[in-house]
Amino acid sequence: MAELAALEDPKARAVNEKHGDDHGVNLSKLRAVAKRLKTQQELARELWVTGDSAARLLALLICRPKAFERVELDIMLREARTPKVQDWLVNYVVKKNPNAEELRVSWFADPDPVVASAGWALTTERVAKKPETLDLAALLDSIEAEMKDAQERLQWAMNHCLAQIGIEHPEYRSRAIAIGERLKVLEDYPTPPNCTSPFAPIWITEMVRRQGK
Repeated sequence: MAELAALEDPKARAVNEKHGDDHGVNLSKLRAVAKRLKTQQELARELWVTGDSAARLLALLICRPKAFERVELDIMLREARTPKVQDWLVNYVVKKNPNAEELRVSWFADPDPVVASAGWALTTERVAKKPETLDLAALLDSIEAEMKDAQERLQWAMNHCLAQIGIEHPEYRSRAIAIGERLKVLEDYPTPPNCTSPFAPIWITEMVRRQGK
């Protein structure tokens, strides 16, 4: 914890706080610490219970994803209230855990929009890699009905799913683009030069062009 505190950078914290995160540790330096520590499951658990975001990010880098029980991951997600911690938990740990599908289903229907956003993130992964048993038309129905007024993080996750459906599944592409154009979610999102806009119609069109689909 002292080592993490020494890595604190006020400028990094100021940038991170604009995105809802509450730490000031450069992530490259954090990864260097994790590389030195290697995998240490018990230390990861101890770091997590501190509640400190930098410590939790480090915990997610040195843990064994398959070692967590389903209930444990559910509790961790509900404790992970900052975007970066939630993002790393879902992408680095939950996706590699044998309980990922069960958690996806339960989180997807959760009344807490932040928890539901994790369910949508896992669903987006399935849209791209294992869509066989998903009802893509029903997903589009939900997005069309709920995304416009959804809480910010849930809205972002639903928008990503919308784009992924449009990119990966040509039979739904025109409908996905039409939904994006009608709802206009993230249409005015500030996008740096050489980056693709998260506005679904632009995102879908650009990725399809790049992939030659």
